[in-house]
Amino acid sequence: MKARLIEDAGRAASDPEQFFRSPAFLAAEGATHSLAIDETELRLPVVVRPIEGTDLRDAISPYGYPGGSGASPSPPDPATIDWSETGLVSIFVRDRIGDDACLAGGTVRSRVHVAEGADGIRKRLREQIRRNERRGWGVQVLPGPEAEPADRAAFERAYSETMARTGAAERYLYGSGYFETLLGGERSWLLLAVRDSDRLAGAIAVASDGYLHYYLGGTADDAFADSPMKNLFAAMISLGEELGLPVNLGGGVRAGDSLDEFKRGFATGEAPFRTHDLVCDAAAYEKLSAEVEAPEGFFPAYRA
Repeated sequence: MKARLIEDAGRAASDPEQFFRSPAFLAAEGATHSLAIDETELRLPVVVRPIEGTDLRDAISPYGYPGGSGASPSPPDPATIDWSETGLVSIFVRDRIGDDACLAGGTVRSRVHVAEGADGIRKRLREQIRRNERRGWGVQVLPGPEAEPADRAAFERAYSETMARTGAAERYLYGSGYFETLLGGERSWLLLAVRDSDRLAGAIAVASDGYLHYYLGGTADDAFADSPMKNLFAAMISLGEELGLPVNLGGGVRAGDSLDEFKRGFATGEAPFRTHDLVCDAAAYEKLSAEVEAPEGFFPAYRA
């Protein structure tokens, strides 16, 4: 089998019914190509990037859990695929959550927390959610395409203040156009936590591959002490029940950190998140990585 690149902004890999391969998501993420595996129907959306200081390129999947379209219960083994015709040094592939992985094998990068119904919400969290309700907190649930500019602005404020508090990397600092494009997808929802008519926390949920996924969220500085994200998670789990979908809450920055433990408090189970580290040009990869001290597991090493 051979792999090749199609310069089509991911359109060959798009699937409007699955958010992480929908036209809205691929446009928001700036997908540039589809990666086609000949002799299969598999198509992977990717972002092709120049490697600074060289005339070489590599590629990465869009953020989230995109996998690819045309995946099957018997995914191809990357070791049996000839990657040389892609013209890339390496490809980092983020796979789907759940069944029908796009490629065989891979690395379990993390384990995400999954909530199937509200039974997993710990008693302490239930009490805090009810306390917030007594304090006047409620939740609005809006289909993404119905969100007005003021709704998106409220979310953007909460999200940007959260990113500033946590010192988030530039990769997670999005402009207004990103949220507008993202929420144009039919399988997206915007949840806003409201108190005294002020929308001070929000979350974006998206449906893809048999899950409702928590995608992005944040809390404004003014509301941080109340932690209304608890109420948003409870509302997201209720939305998942309405849709007949388990909710992927994600994990932490690192396994066992405070964010990871917070999400565990709502979950009934876990699911593996796999990635695939594909070296297309071994000689170029080795040369680029030779003088770089990359953390264990970092791929591609030369970008550490």
